Amino acid sequence: MKVVSIVGARPQLVKLAPIAAAFAEDGCEHVIVHTGQHYDADLSDVFFSGLGIPDPDVHLGIGSGSHGVQTGNTLAALDPVLAAERPDWVLVYGDTNSTLAGTLSAVKQHLRVAHLEAGLRSFNRRMPEEHNRVLTDHAADLLLAPTEEAVRHLATEGLAARTELVGDVMVDVCLRVRDDVARGGQPRPALPDGIDPDAPYLLATLHRAENTDDPQRLATLLDALAGLPVPVALLAHPRLVARAEQHGLKLTRGALHAGRPLPYAAMVAAVVGSVGVVTDSGGLQKEAYLLDRPCTTLRTETEWVETLADGWNVLVPDPRELGERWAATATRPAPQAPRGLPYGDGRAARRVAETLRRHLA
Repeated sequence: MKVVSIVGARPQLVKLAPIAAAFAEDGCEHVIVHTGQHYDADLSDVFFSGLGIPDPDVHLGIGSGSHGVQTGNTLAALDPVLAAERPDWVLVYGDTNSTLAGTLSAVKQHLRVAHLEAGLRSFNRRMPEEHNRVLTDHAADLLLAPTEEAVRHLATEGLAARTELVGDVMVDVCLRVRDDVARGGQPRPALPDGIDPDAPYLLATLHRAENTDDPQRLATLLDALAGLPVPVALLAHPRLVARAEQHGLKLTRGALHAGRPLPYAAMVAAVVGSVGVVTDSGGLQKEAYLLDRPCTTLRTETEWVETLADGWNVLVPDPRELGERWAATATRPAPQAPRGLPYGDGRAARRVAETLRRHLA
């Protein structure tokens, strides 16, 4: 069995790690195509060394651009690659422009497409990721769903016959890295200047367009973080840095201490060392949940609705609406309620390999 994996953004590289290991164990011929959608080394190249992922076989070097430019350039660059490889499966990951471009290139060439992390829905049509998810799911041949909720979404859209519940591959890698951190197998993360790793701190990320492109919205969120009573380690995504500079906003002030993004293993260690997480990232919400840290999500919705149970994750679209309760919400202790296993048992990647081989047969 020959599989081409198409990746290009930070979360996809993390998901690739357990998949690549499972394919190697299965004896699968695995070709990795890195689109270069995230061209910053902090968000891309470091993951190949930090998580033991094989070097990409093809690097397209697409880089940044508007959604149309980025998707179109990726589609044009992928066409000859897939035409030459002719794999049994094209495996696309998540919800980025690389995901959609890979799907379109493959289906136009009558190649089978499997979508890993299928069925997630925010129901926010203003999010580019939501369109990428829906279009990819409806074009793909096999939908690899991470949760029962995702399976229900796909059934509602008439896609039950193409759906398989495999679990979430992020659990595979997150739990492995967590255990490595607990054993002392990871160095202490390089937190931003001003953050004492031995004292309580919050870990924060902020990068979505709806939070960064509007200068008033971005200023409000930064003011809210800067005013918290606990130091905030802000891992500043390149998009956030660019928008803050464009709008004349300081990232380091008050409780807020900005630093560079961390490689995945170091980020897991940073979450474990924190007292909580504040983010607009989809993946970090789930990682906080898996690592027993309360999360405050600066959005109106979440794709990972399971994290909302018992207050492990709380949605705060606008901190101003909470007033004095904002600080108490963001710094709340972890709930006492035990967590279930809504995202699987850490063996999702093996199920992916088995499922692809079974459907091919």
